[in-house]
Amino acid sequence: MKTVIICYSRHHGNTRKVVEAIAQGHDVTLIDAAAETEADLSVYDLIGFASGIYFGKFHESVLKFAQKNLPQGKNVFLLSTYGGGNGTKAIEETVKARGAQIVGRFGCKGYDTFGPFKLVGGIAKGHPDQTDLENARRFFDGLSVNC
Repeated sequence: MKTVIICYSRHHGNTRKVVEAIAQGHDVTLIDAAAETEADLSVYDLIGFASGIYFGKFHESVLKFAQKNLPQGKNVFLLSTYGGGNGTKAIEETVKARGAQIVGRFGCKGYDTFGPFKLVGGIAKGHPDQTDLENARRFFDGLSVNC
């Protein structure tokens, strides 16, 4: 199954760790949404969007990438890391507007030092940890079998 993951991961590399854990041992193309704004996704069977959660939603670069490039009717999965709460509503609306189907969601805690969290040394320290990464691999393996 030909798979691509469009990702945004900067501050602590939380999302990048999850995406790389999934890609390890699988034939997965990775696209950095901040570096590339266009790509032909029609050749992929399974499309993933991955981001940390910023103000309750995926990073703007991932949302814009999906709005611009997601073909109609594709199978999509979502990956996220977050310090506080998970927020996938905006990306889900974009995916559904493109007539695509969300076939799975995975989220885990990620080290966060944004805003007031910086004053206390951050939250979710040590995440994603090895258990989080193994859970992400299992999630993806389940998608690969079911899609």
